[in-house]
Amino acid sequence: MKTFHLHLVSDATGETVNSVARACLAQFEGIEPDEHVWSMIRTDAQFERTLAGIEADPGPVMYTLVKSDYRVALTDLCRRLQLPCVSVLDPAIVTLSAYLGIKSRNLPGRQHALDAEYFARIEAIEFALNHDDGQAARHLANADIILVGVSRTSKTPTCMYLANRGVKAANVPVVPGCSLPPELLEVAAVADGGPLIIGLTKDPTRLIQIRRNRIRMLNQEEHTDYIDPETVKAELAGARRLFSTNGWPVLDVTRRSIEETAAAVLQLLAQRERGHGTGE
Repeated sequence: MKTFHLHLVSDATGETVNSVARACLAQFEGIEPDEHVWSMIRTDAQFERTLAGIEADPGPVMYTLVKSDYRVALTDLCRRLQLPCVSVLDPAIVTLSAYLGIKSRNLPGRQHALDAEYFARIEAIEFALNHDDGQAARHLANADIILVGVSRTSKTPTCMYLANRGVKAANVPVVPGCSLPPELLEVAAVADGGPLIIGLTKDPTRLIQIRRNRIRMLNQEEHTDYIDPETVKAELAGARRLFSTNGWPVLDVTRRSIEETAAAVLQLLAQRERGHGTGE
């Protein structure tokens, strides 16, 4: 493995520069970056410590800084040390500024301002927590999205990811031998304007593997129908019939990350809002 120091510098939470760095690093194999995260750089003392850290462990620098003197000093240091120095937002901001004919405000952490969107996101997170795994079913009608699926089909993490996007997401498990909450069926009967209900499914082999790992983590007995191949196949088939009977769109999450599943869910929601219908 090729190892190197990577410095991620931000005057806000560092979420943006971290995400961009991860997306870029995923394109390279055989590398092991030693990440140095310098976030919330708002004072001269904090900035001086950042510069000292870069000089002590030289490596590429990626940054999101809006204060011009910090940008100049950081660029000068990297030039002196002969290090790559990349502002990850500049190309997009310059392009948008030219197109809109408006100068950017250059406010650090602007995307994290305590505005209506922020509080909507907090409300969505609380909703997801309160409506996880079929809880508080009487309030399902207030959801934007309801995910339905058998155990270990990534319902909870997908709901939490959606909540961070401001989407109110609930999830309901499909349990063999147990009826679905009547509130879910009532919501499903609403012709227009109700929550979008989506079924999640997964390849049985992969599902068994995930369930087996879960059982081992909890030190539970492995001889159980929970991971029996034939039982799991029947469980998935029953869930599929349920989704088909109710006309719910289905997402196979076998080869999808949480982010990809959430993106597919949002796409289905957008399609419905545009009146294009939904499908698998």
